Amino acid sequence: MGAGPAGIYAADILDKSEADVSIDLFERMPAPFGLIRYGVAPDHPRIKGIVTALHKVLDRPGIRLLGNIDYGTDIKLDDLREFYDAVIFATGACADRPLDIPGIDLPGSRGAADFVSWYDGHPDVPRTWPLEATSVAVLGVGNVALDVARILAKTADELLATEIPPNVYAGLKASPVTDVHVFGRRGPAQAKFTPMELRELDHSPNVEVIVYPEDIEFDEGSMAAIRGSKQVDMVVKTLQEWAIRDQGDRPKRLHLHFFHSPVEVVGDGRVTGLRTERTELTGDGNVRGTGEFHDWDVQAVYRAVGYLSTHLAEIPFDHVSGTVPNQAGRVLDLDENQLPGVYVTGWIKRGPVGLIGHTKGDAAETIASLLADAGTLAPPTRGEPDAILDFLAERGVPYTTWAGWGRLDAHERSLGAPQGRERVKVVEREEMIRVSRDY
Repeated sequence: MGAGPAGIYAADILDKSEADVSIDLFERMPAPFGLIRYGVAPDHPRIKGIVTALHKVLDRPGIRLLGNIDYGTDIKLDDLREFYDAVIFATGACADRPLDIPGIDLPGSRGAADFVSWYDGHPDVPRTWPLEATSVAVLGVGNVALDVARILAKTADELLATEIPPNVYAGLKASPVTDVHVFGRRGPAQAKFTPMELRELDHSPNVEVIVYPEDIEFDEGSMAAIRGSKQVDMVVKTLQEWAIRDQGDRPKRLHLHFFHSPVEVVGDGRVTGLRTERTELTGDGNVRGTGEFHDWDVQAVYRAVGYLSTHLAEIPFDHVSGTVPNQAGRVLDLDENQLPGVYVTGWIKRGPVGLIGHTKGDAAETIASLLADAGTLAPPTRGEPDAILDFLAERGVPYTTWAGWGRLDAHERSLGAPQGRERVKVVEREEMIRVSRDY
């Protein structure tokens, strides 16, 4: 279940094994590729290039895509067991992790995941987004926080060359934002973004990236992190260079603040500010509060403090970690016994950490467990290839296919061609289904 990178990597590894196997990839969306299509910023063509490799996997005859199928509504675990020897859940994480500070629920305070879904044209979110603030706070120093900050700070015209749909372009074009403030609780050596993601902030001719010299501090724990990781070293060097350079005159400003822990979203009826506490290093790379507070004049707050998976029907779930309890990908019940024939991979298995490529290791471990269990799996009662298609037809589920994605892909490219763009993404689910099933 899930045709994003995690599910496709698992299908790839299983298909390449010596097992005699046929694979159906179920996807809730009418289109495949999950996080790549609906979680990666549109101005990241390099990352979206991963689709080329995933496309080759889905082209194989032993792998079948069945899209627009919602697990728990259109099909349930007992249904799946009728048709398959085993089920792998690769449903990812698409909700925002909560942040428990006063005022976080005020109008104008929003989750980054929702904003990402909007600018990536996810069909299940509203077509409009309230972009009314001139000054915005983004909480978190991971890659998602930088994506959100960059999209907010860039001009709409800079993004017009990408696949953003017309409603997103119109929304960003009308945005009055001039300043975006990104806040990290710890220091530069503890930032979670990657060097390339960081450097991309400075590529816009319209956005001035500002780092404050007083935020460039290191303790022994920080120095150990720098010495132990080339990636951390590159991030720190970039931030140091930006902190000592002269500030330019680009029309928009993106401020990177370290050692500021959010303690309250301020407002009466809606967001009017953010209060942070200045922190200091404790020697081991961690921080403590200093009792010094700062109030920031912002009219919107986006929390980018992590994604969270959602509970799947009939599957055990750890609500604290946001993962399915498992052992090497084998799903465990409440008594820590294996749930026969049920497996997990990707973020639903290990949590939303790491880059897209890290999902391959998860998939390899899960498939190894599945293959080791192969002799003990209960065979399906309706294992013939077309049985699942008959079932979906009986249920009236308008499922989409890999051939349907080909039609949708061609349609989106045709929308972009007159404008010299690679594609213009179709947003409405019904339109995606109509184009995909036009046969």
